Amino acid sequence: MPVADGSDAVSLAQYAERAYLEYALSVVKGRALPDVSDGNKPVQRRILYSMHRMGLSFSGTQGAKPVKSARVVGDVLGKFHPHSDTAAYDALVRMAQDFSQRYPLVDGQGNFGSRDGDGAAAMRYTEARLNPIARLLLDELDEGTVDFIPNYDGSTEEPSLLPARLPFLLLNGSSGIAVGLATEIPSHNLREVAAAAVALLRDEKLADDELHRLVPGPDYPGGGQLISSTDEIRAAYASGRGSLKVRARWKIEDLARGQWQMVVTELPPFTSAQKVLEEIEELTNPKVKAGKKTVSQEQQQLKQTVLAVLDAVRDESGKDAPVRLVFEPKTRTIEPAELAATLLAHTSLETSAPINLTMVGRDGKPTQKSLRQVLAEWIAFRQATVQRRSQHRLQKVLDRIHILEGRQLVLLNIDEVIRIIRKSDEPKPALIARFKLTERQADDILDLRLRQLARLEAIKIEQELKELREEQGKLEDILKSPAVLKRTVIKEIEADAKAHGDERRTLIQEEKRAVAEIRIVDEPVTVVVSMKGWVRSMKGHEIDAVTLTFKAGDALYGTFACRSVDTLLVFGSNGRVYSVAANVLPGGRGDGQPITSLIDLESGTQPAHYFAGSGDTMLMLANTGGFGLQAKASDMQSRQRGGKSFLAIEADDKLLPPAAVHADHDKLACLSLSGRLLVFPLDEVKVQSNGGRGLTLMDVDAKDPLLSVATFNDAITVHGKSRSGKPKEETLRGSALADCIGKRARKGKLAPGMKGGLRVMASAS
Repeated sequence: MPVADGSDAVSLAQYAERAYLEYALSVVKGRALPDVSDGNKPVQRRILYSMHRMGLSFSGTQGAKPVKSARVVGDVLGKFHPHSDTAAYDALVRMAQDFSQRYPLVDGQGNFGSRDGDGAAAMRYTEARLNPIARLLLDELDEGTVDFIPNYDGSTEEPSLLPARLPFLLLNGSSGIAVGLATEIPSHNLREVAAAAVALLRDEKLADDELHRLVPGPDYPGGGQLISSTDEIRAAYASGRGSLKVRARWKIEDLARGQWQMVVTELPPFTSAQKVLEEIEELTNPKVKAGKKTVSQEQQQLKQTVLAVLDAVRDESGKDAPVRLVFEPKTRTIEPAELAATLLAHTSLETSAPINLTMVGRDGKPTQKSLRQVLAEWIAFRQATVQRRSQHRLQKVLDRIHILEGRQLVLLNIDEVIRIIRKSDEPKPALIARFKLTERQADDILDLRLRQLARLEAIKIEQELKELREEQGKLEDILKSPAVLKRTVIKEIEADAKAHGDERRTLIQEEKRAVAEIRIVDEPVTVVVSMKGWVRSMKGHEIDAVTLTFKAGDALYGTFACRSVDTLLVFGSNGRVYSVAANVLPGGRGDGQPITSLIDLESGTQPAHYFAGSGDTMLMLANTGGFGLQAKASDMQSRQRGGKSFLAIEADDKLLPPAAVHADHDKLACLSLSGRLLVFPLDEVKVQSNGGRGLTLMDVDAKDPLLSVATFNDAITVHGKSRSGKPKEETLRGSALADCIGKRARKGKLAPGMKGGLRVMASAS
């Protein structure tokens, strides 16, 4: 903004914003994202071009002799990429790793790392040259196909793009994180991508089904099996973003005496044998988590699950077998499918592989594109490249024809040409005037050697002119006719696919995702909960509550007759519900275990009530404010130790004990602290699977809150105390309940025989 002295200035905020945007754009386009045209990031493009200039291209039967990687990195940094040598060498290493790229562009000699995460040797020890497939990126560089731009210091030039003969963005994929953008493009099979490009060239409106048939999914360098459904893969390609499920591939090897072993031979992307071994070690020898004193019940359970089926694991990967992980079962009677399912569910042998087709488009803008858009943009680039190559070649052909036509004229009049040259002080103008030559032709004639004036040379000129004029016609057809241009591009794609294509490595076969199945003996158990939140599980249902003992100052909250496959629900004072599987509760000996060691309560929250039983059990939940709802026990269950937010409770309200709803119950009884009773049809209360505040059950206030609820069919029993303080109960049915029957959200009537009661509780009879 203008200032008093007439100079221009900007505020610090404006300058910071502009500088950050420039930096972000530089990272996005100059480092992190590949270009849709040649599939390379700038550092990869510069490495390939530098190696091409150094004469490291693969040619002949043996190819160029490899040189030290340090020479390549030094040339790249000194001429084209003035950044970290580590970044440049890392990019070179990745381009040479057959487990990182589906079609490696660099042939590396020496230690270039391993799929287990081992780093490459220092650049002074390794050597590199280009692989034959790199020709598809570099061969047309000198044919006017791409623009050259000044390097960082203007001392030389570098190509802005490489004239890719195939869509390498899809062949080798790419991964990178920019400022506010990221990309994760998987690799694909060369033959499939080439076939899709040809099909789109022939029909721009190719059906999505046909495109998906031609490119059914990624083809990862390490193979594996893609288990996602066809619809999931298609959706990911249509939007340019998604997540696919990939698992390892294995075989069962039979051994002597009925023994067998499971051998993993292919791993999913981003997974190594070392990583799988570390995961199994963590499962079988769990460590105490930060902030905890002992290994959790879940860790112990996982350990038992894995050790029940797995006896030993070893890595036999080597030169002959890049991946060979051997798993020995606990006993030969274990089903192979059971061992496989356990390993897939708990390790990276089954994992998710992201797809994020974000790249720099032909317009120079970073965009997330669909598979169709990627192929369409590359096709447009390739057609433009072939046009430029044809135009460049046509100029050379026309220039050569021009020269040869001059030579042909000379050979027809050789004696006169010699006479003019011998007698003229200025032979060039004389030749131009006599034979109507151009300066270029005249210069060429004057530079001819005597041996090129032989009769045999005239025959060669005639033959070469014939060939050049045929080539001229073909090139002009390409430039004039879009149909001929398409046919030329298609022919070249098909030839390259035949020369460099290979079979698919990744099997595409839809499977259900592996689920960890924990075998639990389904038997009757009784869950015992104390007032202070100590829990235990006792076998059987014939438990006499009188015989139960507790810690000093503690007492019985309740017993729940259920099954070992059921779940204990813990209702927090804040409305969250926590789940603990009945089979992980400590046994009946002793006082049990505090519930707080099995769940993660929020700060300031206390366990309020409990329920243990089948997930199909319908529960009536209510609070002292008069609100309530119905929900299944399974709706409240959660795998998280932190529970699930389910009930909305006001600050002054308290949660009431949950009441089980039996199948034959059709009425709900609500009892207030003063003894008011309201009965109405149960179907007036909503079933809310996702929880919430619920509906108003009874009109209550702070002085006379709701105390208990119960569902029933014929009669209920009201428990309380008489005026003298002695326990008293009344069973109400028929006419005794008539006065208390009303509509939901009403005040109700005093329960008969309970006037003046101090404590009341309703329960089904």
